[in-house]
Amino acid sequence: MTVSTALPTASVKIVTPQGLLYPGETVTLQCDISDYTDWTYRWFRYKEELPSQSRKTITISLPDQAGQYRCVGMRRGRPQKSYYSSALPIIVTALPKTTLTVKPNPAYPGETVTLMCSVESYSSWNYQWYKDRNDNVVSQSDRHTITGDTLTISRAAESDQGQYWCEGNRVSRPTSSQPSNAITLTVKDSHPTAALSSDKEDVFTGDSVTLSCNVESSGWKFYWYRHRPDSTRVTTTSGYSYTLSRLSVSDGGQYWCRAGRGDPVYYTLYSDPVQINITERPVAVLILQPNWTQIFIRETVTMRCDIQGGGDTDWDYRWYKKGQLFSPFNTKPEYRISPAYWSNSSSYTCVGVKRNKLSKISEAVQLTVSDQPQPVLSISPQWLNPGASVMLSCGVKELSTDWRFSWYRTVPYRVGLPSLSDKSYSLQPLSDNVTSEDSYTLIPAGAAPTGGYVCRAGRGDPVYYTLYSEPQFLWSGDLHPSVSLTVNPNRTQHFTSKSLSLICELKGNSTGWRLKRYTETAWQSQCPSTWRSITKSTCTITSLDTWYSGVFWCESGSGEYSNAVNITVNAGDVILESPVHPVTEGDSVTLTCTFRYQETNPNPKTDFYKDGVLINNETTGEMTIPTVSKSDEGFYKCKSGQGESPESWVTVRVSPVVSPGSSTSVLVGVVVGLVVAGVLLVILLVLLWRYQNRKGSCFNRIFWPPQPQRTNQDPQQDQGSGYTHQQHDDTNIYDTINPSDNNDNDAAGASAAGPSHVTYAQIQLKKLDKKKKEKLADPAKNPVYSVVKTGKATAAAGPVDVTYAEVDLKNKAKAKKKRETATPPEVDSVYSQVKPRTAPAAGPVDVTYAEVDLQKKVKAKKKRETATPPEAESVYSLVKPYTAPAAGPVDVTYAEVDLQKRAKVKKKRERATPPEADSVYSRLKPRSCPGP
Repeated sequence: MTVSTALPTASVKIVTPQGLLYPGETVTLQCDISDYTDWTYRWFRYKEELPSQSRKTITISLPDQAGQYRCVGMRRGRPQKSYYSSALPIIVTALPKTTLTVKPNPAYPGETVTLMCSVESYSSWNYQWYKDRNDNVVSQSDRHTITGDTLTISRAAESDQGQYWCEGNRVSRPTSSQPSNAITLTVKDSHPTAALSSDKEDVFTGDSVTLSCNVESSGWKFYWYRHRPDSTRVTTTSGYSYTLSRLSVSDGGQYWCRAGRGDPVYYTLYSDPVQINITERPVAVLILQPNWTQIFIRETVTMRCDIQGGGDTDWDYRWYKKGQLFSPFNTKPEYRISPAYWSNSSSYTCVGVKRNKLSKISEAVQLTVSDQPQPVLSISPQWLNPGASVMLSCGVKELSTDWRFSWYRTVPYRVGLPSLSDKSYSLQPLSDNVTSEDSYTLIPAGAAPTGGYVCRAGRGDPVYYTLYSEPQFLWSGDLHPSVSLTVNPNRTQHFTSKSLSLICELKGNSTGWRLKRYTETAWQSQCPSTWRSITKSTCTITSLDTWYSGVFWCESGSGEYSNAVNITVNAGDVILESPVHPVTEGDSVTLTCTFRYQETNPNPKTDFYKDGVLINNETTGEMTIPTVSKSDEGFYKCKSGQGESPESWVTVRVSPVVSPGSSTSVLVGVVVGLVVAGVLLVILLVLLWRYQNRKGSCFNRIFWPPQPQRTNQDPQQDQGSGYTHQQHDDTNIYDTINPSDNNDNDAAGASAAGPSHVTYAQIQLKKLDKKKKEKLADPAKNPVYSVVKTGKATAAAGPVDVTYAEVDLKNKAKAKKKRETATPPEVDSVYSQVKPRTAPAAGPVDVTYAEVDLQKKVKAKKKRETATPPEAESVYSLVKPYTAPAAGPVDVTYAEVDLQKRAKVKKKRERATPPEADSVYSRLKPRSCPGP
C-alpha cells in the first residue's frame, strides 16, 4: 500500500532590517523550506519571477523594489518542489517630514533672520542647511550661526536673499528626514515705516477709538505713544490695533506708534502722529411744543430734539418710543403728531446722529393722550341778589397754565349758532368773552343776568378747544313784572304723592315757553317743551316723588327767564311752609309746620330752628316774625313728635332807601336845599365882583398858558447871608427871597409856619429891537431862578386859591459903548396873581401856570423918579415841581418864566438889543391886595 506525503511548504521573511522600512534602505529577504537542503529557489514579485535570483536570500532596494514577494523550492530528487510561500508585503514608510520656518521674511537691512528646522518624529537629529542648490551647504560664519535646529543670519543683507531648505540626519533608523520645503528669503533695501490710522478722529466722551499701526510684513509687536514719540509708551500690543475705550476729554491729543520684532528687537521708524479730538458728548433734550405732557385726542403736539453743546447743526435724529426705534432717520429736529390718538401715549426719547457719532440720549418724556376734556362751570352765588356781582368759574381738571377761557350765555336753540351737543341750547358769547383767567365777573342789571351760562377752554395755535361745560344757571327768586313762575300750593316744600301745579305767566308777545328743572345731577324739561297757551301755561304733576325736587323756572322762546323756585319733595310726615319768594325788610313773615296727617293731631307742639339753632319751641305749629330784617335770613326747619321737616332758605331783601310814604318829605327837602344853594351862589358872585374891582393891578385875567419851558438849572442862593449874589456876562441876578404879607416883618411868622409850598421861578427877559421884531428867545439859555413862597391872602383878598407874589427885579449892567445903566437903589416891586391851571396839552393835574403882571419903575441917572408904567407886560410860565438841591423840602417848585418885552421908539433914546436874554433873579414875596 502506497502512502502519499505532503509537499514541503516555503515561507518568506525579512532578515534585515527589522522594523519599519524607509526609502533608501536595502532589505534582505530569505526563503525557508523545512525539509531537505538541496533546494533551488525561485523568487516572485507579485506574479512576476525575478530573474537570476535562485539563492535562498535576495536583496532589494527601497522604495523602488517594494511590493509583495513569494518564493518556491525546486530540487532534482523527489519531492521535486515545494509549495509556494505566502506573499510577504514589503511596505515602505516615508521618512520623517522636515519643516522650515524663516522669521522674519521679508527682512530689512540689519535685521536678524532666524531659520528653524524641525522633524516631526524621532529625536537626536542633526540638521543640514542648503541655499539655492543641493551642493550649496550653508556653513558656519561670522554672520551665520548654526545652533541645533536653528540657523541665525545676523545683520541681514541683500546677499542673504535666496531659497533655503534643510533636512535632518541621525545615527539610528531612520537615518535621515525628508528635505524641508524651500523658502525664499527676501531682504528689503530700506528701513521699515509704521503707518498709523484711526477709525475716528473727532469723538465724544464715552466713545471708543481704534488705532491701527500698519507695517508691511508680519511678526511685529506694536508700541504706542502719546503726546511725544520719545515719551514713555502707553502700551504694547501683539496685534497692530489698539482700542481706547470710554474716552474722557483728557484722553485727547496726538498718538504715535512703531513696531519691533526679533531678539534683539529691530524697530521700525515712528509713524506720523494722529490727532484725537475728544469733546463732551452733546446732550439731546426732548421738548414738547407746546410743553404739555398731557395731550388730548385730536390735538397737535410737536416733539423737538435739541442738541445742547452740539456745535453746528449738521445733525440727523432718531426717535424712540418705549426704547424702540420708530424713526431711524430724520433730518429735521421735530417730530409732529397730528392728530394725536390714544395709541400715541408712550414714553419718548431722541438722540442726535452726526456721521458715526451719537449724542447722549434724551431724558424720556411721557406723553399721555386723554379724552377731550370738559370743564366744570360754577356760579357763585347761584341765587342772584339785586346789585350784587356774580362770579363765573371755569375749572379744567387737566391742569395747564395755557388755557384761555370763553364764556357764553344760553339762548334758545337756533340753527347757525354754536350749540350744545344735545341742541338744548344755543350759545351767545358774552362781551369780552375770552379771558386768560378762569373766572368772569357778571355785573347784574336788573334780572337780565339770570339764565344759563356755559364755558369752554382752549389752548395752542391753532386753538384746541375743550367740550362745552354743562350749563349752570343763575336764578333769582324775585318776581319779574313781565315774567313769573308761580306754584300751587304756594310753598317750597311738598309731600310725596301730592299734586303740584307750576304756572308760567308772562306779559307781552313771547312764544315757546317751557318749564325747566335743575337738580344736582341733571337738568331737564318736566313738561312738553312747547306749550300751546302763550299768556298762561300750567304744568301739573299729579303725584310727586322725591326725585321731583329741584329748582324750577320758565324759559321763553326768545330767551327770557322767569324767577326760580326751589321745590323740595319730602317723603316724611313734616314739611315747613315758608315764603316762595324773597321777603322785604319790615314785612311780617309766618312760618308754618304742616303735617301729613294733620287731622289726627291738629295742633302738635312744634320747635323751630334757624341755621340749626333752636329759636322757638312748643308752639302750636306757627312762628311769626312781625318785622323781618336781614339778620333773619337763613335756613329754617321745624321739628315735632311726628318728625322733622327739611330745611328751607328764607331770603330777605333790603328795603329801598326811599319808601313810598316818605316821598313828599324828600321832595320838600330837595326844594329847600336848591333855594338855599341859589342864595349862597348870588352872594359869592357879588363878593367876587367887588374883590376884582378893588384889587387894582394885582392881576390880569389872562388864562391861556404858553408852552412849558424846561428848567435846566438849579437856584444858586446864599441862604445864610440874605444878600444878592450877582454874576456878570449872562446878567444873572440872584436875590434873597423871604415870605411876607404886607411888610417884611411878617417873615418870621411865615417861616414859623414851615416850608409850605416854596416855589422857584425862572424869569428870562429879552428886549425887542425897536425896528425889527425878534423871535422869542429860548428861556433855557439864560435861566432865572426865584423862590416863591406862598402866603395866605387877607380876608379881603377873596378866594383862598389866589396867591399874590411880590417880585423884586434887579437888573445887572452890561458894559457897552454909549450905554449906561445904573443899578437901581431900591427894589422894583411887581405884584402878580398866580393861578393854578392845567396845561391843555400837557395833561397832568400838578402843572401850574402863573400869570405875572410886571409894573416897572423908571429911574433917572441921579434922581429917583417914579414913572407910571407904560403898559403891563403879561408873562405866562409853566410851574414844574422840582426839589432844590440845597433847600431840601419836597414841596419846592421851580417856575420858568419867559419875558418878552416890547420896545418903544422914543427920540434921543437908544437901547441896544442884548445878544442874550437878561436873566433876573428876584425875591418873590407873598402879598395880599389892599383892602377895599
